[in-house]
Amino acid sequence: MREIQKEITPLSDNDLFIVLDHPSAKFDYPIHYHSDYEINLVIDTYGKRIIGDSEEDFSMLDLVMIGPNIPHAWQGKVVEGNHVVTIQFSEKLQNSPILGKRLFSHIKSLLYEAQRGICFSEEVKIEMKERILKLTKMQGFQTVLEFFSILHDLSISNRRFLMDNRYDSQAIVRTSKSRRIAKVCDFIEKNYGNQIKLSEVAEMVNMSESAFSHFFKKKTNCTFIDYVISLRIAKACQMLTETTQTITEICFYCGFNNQSNFIRIFKKRKGLTPSEYRTLIEQMLIKY
Repeated sequence: MREIQKEITPLSDNDLFIVLDHPSAKFDYPIHYHSDYEINLVIDTYGKRIIGDSEEDFSMLDLVMIGPNIPHAWQGKVVEGNHVVTIQFSEKLQNSPILGKRLFSHIKSLLYEAQRGICFSEEVKIEMKERILKLTKMQGFQTVLEFFSILHDLSISNRRFLMDNRYDSQAIVRTSKSRRIAKVCDFIEKNYGNQIKLSEVAEMVNMSESAFSHFFKKKTNCTFIDYVISLRIAKACQMLTETTQTITEICFYCGFNNQSNFIRIFKKRKGLTPSEYRTLIEQMLIKY
């Protein structure tokens, strides 16, 4: 099984949705998951698309919508002139009172279906390409109307599921079916900025270090250390996006006790240094 990294998107509670506009994408992002919905438009390249347990080839124009916590990645060729536009919005939208109204019933169904991953017909992809590209240039309240208009038109369009069954979200904790794993992951989430010792966590669930290490790897397909590092890197990405704190401040806040080590690990995981990542996100990110 592949390693799957957790991502924390740049979406904040004050954002209705965000757009990541990425011309000349490098397609070096690993398989990852996050808690938000995503619509991904990929233009003028080809390669392999991984959505949950689905793997398919794509070519020149791809449009997919996925629900929260579905592992995904586009492993495209770096073709000159390629373009990726990603729209992300919170899973909380599904439970918004407005979606309970009759006029929004199709959109609510679309959000539910997205838990199986959705790919759209060629006709829909061609139409949506221009509208999504146009959205990256829009500002003001009109963007809200266009966002819901896009969701509505997708909800009544020709589409197919990418996965046979509805994907069970919270991939690591839920698929482990283990209270001990859930307890450990919750502890790490609350203490990632501090030193976390394997011995301490193993004792917390009444296991020896070796037994716990084997158990954790079996249940999560990830070593304990890799899981902690992945969460710390995800939190660092969030801070690089949402704050003006220095690289040094972020390094220590996220539990790394050595800045050069932090930069080395970050670049290995993300393909960019923290400074390069912050610059790239600033260039790509549009908030609404």
